[in-house]
Amino acid sequence: MSDAALLDGCNADYAAPAGSTQRDSRPVLRERGQREVFCGLTGIIWLHRKMQDAFFLVVGSRTCAHLLQSAAGVMIFAEPRFATAIMEERDLAGMADAQDELDRVVTRLLERRPDIKTLFLVGSCPSEVIKLDLAKAAQRLGAQYMPRVRILNYTGSGIETTFTQGEDTCLAAMVPVMPASDPQAAKQLLIVGSLPDIVEDQFLRLFAELGIANVGVLPPRNSRDLPSIGANTRYLLAQPFLAETAMALEDRGARRIEAMFPFGAEGTADWLAAAAREFGVSDAQIERVLAPGRDRAGKALGKLRSELAGKRISFLPDSQLEVPLARFLQNELGMELVEVGTPYLHRAHLARELAHFGDAVRLSEGQHVERQLDRVRADRPDITVCGLGLANPLENEGFTTKWAIELVFSPIHGFDQAADLAELFARPLRRRDRLEV
Repeated sequence: MSDAALLDGCNADYAAPAGSTQRDSRPVLRERGQREVFCGLTGIIWLHRKMQDAFFLVVGSRTCAHLLQSAAGVMIFAEPRFATAIMEERDLAGMADAQDELDRVVTRLLERRPDIKTLFLVGSCPSEVIKLDLAKAAQRLGAQYMPRVRILNYTGSGIETTFTQGEDTCLAAMVPVMPASDPQAAKQLLIVGSLPDIVEDQFLRLFAELGIANVGVLPPRNSRDLPSIGANTRYLLAQPFLAETAMALEDRGARRIEAMFPFGAEGTADWLAAAAREFGVSDAQIERVLAPGRDRAGKALGKLRSELAGKRISFLPDSQLEVPLARFLQNELGMELVEVGTPYLHRAHLARELAHFGDAVRLSEGQHVERQLDRVRADRPDITVCGLGLANPLENEGFTTKWAIELVFSPIHGFDQAADLAELFARPLRRRDRLEV
C-alpha cells in the first residue's frame, strides 16, 4: 500500500412499491441494468469542506485518487483534508499485510497532520473486493489514538451505490458516537444533512426567530462537536438521500419530522413550519417569521417563471434529489414533468413530495441507461437532467441537458437560494435559444 497520494495531496417492470397502500401507491418503473453514476467517494468533496477538523483517507486505487483530485481541482502543493492510501498490486495479490500497511500510512499521516481530530477510513471498490476489514482497523487504530483522534470508517464504494450515498454512509457512521441526551431534557431539533455554511446559518436564524433554540446539526462544522441524541430528539432531513442515517438515528431513539424538502419557497416553508409545529409554535408566529422569506423567494421566482412555464423536463436517475426538485419545478415554475427517475425511491421520506405528482408523471427507480435514453429520444423533453457521462452524447443529438451533479455542489436550499436554483434550469434553455438564432 502506497502513501504517494498523501504526498500529492436487467429487466424493467411496473410495480407498486412494497409496503404501500392501494390508496397512495402509484406505478413505478423499476429499472435494473447498466448504470452511469459517480461513486460514493465523491461525497468527500463537500464533506471535507464542511467538517473543518476531519480528514478522509480513502483506501483504494490510483483511479480513486485521480477521481478525487479531479473533482476537487486540487493542486499538488495544496493541503486538502483528504488523501488516498493507494493499494498496489502486492496488496491486491495478498503478498503484503494490508492491515500493517494501513497502520503505517495512518501513523505517518497523523504525525504530519496534528490538526486532525477525526479520521475517516473510507472503503472503496478495491478494498471491498479484497475484503479489507476497515471497521476492524478503525477500532484498532481508534484505541491507539483516542482521545486525540477519533477514527471512524464508512464505505464510498461505487459497486452498488449512487454517489450521494457516500454522505449517507459517512453520517450513519457518526451516529453511534453521538453523545446520549438527558432523558429528562427538553425536546431538541436536529438538522440532518450537509449544507453550505451560509444556508445553515440562514436556517438557524429562522429557527431562532421561531423560538426553537436547541438546534443541532449533523454533520457539525467541527467533527468532534457532535450534538446529543435520544428519545427527546426530533430530526429534519435536509437531504433526501439519507435513508441509512435516518435508520441509525431512529435506532438511537430520535423521531423524524415529516416535511417536504427545503427547495423553493413552498418546500422551505413546509420544512420550517413542520418543525415549528412539532415544537408547539403557533400558526401566527410561523406566518410572521416565514412570510418575508417566502414572499421574497416568490417574487424572485416570478421573474423566471415565464422562461420555464410549460417547458417539459425529464430527470434521469443520478443524485436522489430528483423527486423534490421535480416538485419545485412543477409547482413553483410551471414546468411539465415527463419522467422523474431516481436511483432509489424512499416512499416514506418523499411522501409529501410525491403527493404533488399527477398521474401523467412517469416515475422510475433504478437505472437501465439504454432504455432510459430511448425514452428521452421518444419523449423529446425541452430539458433533460442527467449525469456528466450522458449529457454530451445527448447534446450531440440536439437535446438540451442539465448536469445533475451541479445541483449537489451548488447552494440550492432555502428561501434566498430559490431563484438561484431556478436559474440552474433556465440557463441551459437560454443557451439553446441563443444557439438556434
